[in-house]
Amino acid sequence: MEETIHGTVMQVLELSLQPGESVVAEAGEFSWMTDAITFSTGAGGGMGGKGLMGAVKRAAGGSTFLLSTYTAQGGVGSISFAAKLPGHIVPVEVAPGNEFMVHRHGFMAAVPGVELGLGFQQSFRGGIFGGMGFLLQKLSGTGRAWVDLSGEVLAFDLQAGQSMRVHPGHVGLFQASVQFSVQRVPGLVNRYMGQDGHHFAVMTGPGRIWLQSMPVAILAGAIEPFMPDHGRGDDVAAGAAGGLLGNLLR
Repeated sequence: MEETIHGTVMQVLELSLQPGESVVAEAGEFSWMTDAITFSTGAGGGMGGKGLMGAVKRAAGGSTFLLSTYTAQGGVGSISFAAKLPGHIVPVEVAPGNEFMVHRHGFMAAVPGVELGLGFQQSFRGGIFGGMGFLLQKLSGTGRAWVDLSGEVLAFDLQAGQSMRVHPGHVGLFQASVQFSVQRVPGLVNRYMGQDGHHFAVMTGPGRIWLQSMPVAILAGAIEPFMPDHGRGDDVAAGAAGGLLGNLLR
């Protein structure tokens, strides 16, 4: 299998598959493919276990219930996956002892043998988040996977015991060796008047982390004042703001 990542801002992952080679992605996520590629869709796909239980694990982590397996037959085939937002496609090698945690919308594709499931979940009950929670997916098993991160991507290598506090929306990808928790911002004034959110993620080494500069909810918040229906009323504005705040932690 050969991979090529095209572009700079809106990147495209192109995979050239030899006869019999396969790649797995969420159903409906491919962008284009040659006629040598065949595909099948089901609850298995070799990710997170086969059948219903594997699909349930993936769905709990924010993924789709169904996966599609794309296979080259009768010759070399090519399949491409396009990023949904300006950003970067990051390839990772998954193996026992080198597993990864990914933000819930970050998984793009993987070879069979990589497993996708729920990695972290924390609920936020009541308040302005209305019960919204924070989810991470876990990549385990063995093989190569590709992750779609938004905006510019900065990688940091944390030493053992070294910590970084991160706005939850900017958490993109990190090695599972990194300890991760979501903590409430201390102090009522900081929490409700500081405009930095109610929670932040604490990431503690050892391990590498990849942070994304432009989560989709922050992008939506930046362009919302320029939308045609902006300013229709306080109720609409309050509802939109509440939705964006909730989505920052989804």
